[in-house]
Amino acid sequence: MSLVFYHNPRCSKSRQALQLLEEKGIQPEIRKYLEAPLSTEELTSLLTQLGKKPAELIRKDEDLYKELNLGAVEVTEAQLIQAMVDHPKLIERPILSNGQQARIGRPPEQVLELI
Repeated sequence: MSLVFYHNPRCSKSRQALQLLEEKGIQPEIRKYLEAPLSTEELTSLLTQLGKKPAELIRKDEDLYKELNLGAVEVTEAQLIQAMVDHPKLIERPILSNGQQARIGRPPEQVLELI
């Protein structure tokens, strides 16, 4: 099984989730999505794997979320996806994907559901 771990090394939850995987002997492909941003297609695929809408994946506590007024009623799902593509720090993290399903590691133990 091929696993991709969308990782932000500066995030404690991301580091914890990766450590849990490594303790289980799992070495996923690590994608540092802040350095290698996701395309619209990749993000849309992840949303499908997660079974979530864009509003459920975006980090609402980020200052940028407020600055861009992404919580406004008139903001569309496509605009939220584009905002996350343009500003990857808005994406909730970490995420583990097996290509068919994905889990957000909040709490970090949730990534273990895929193994």
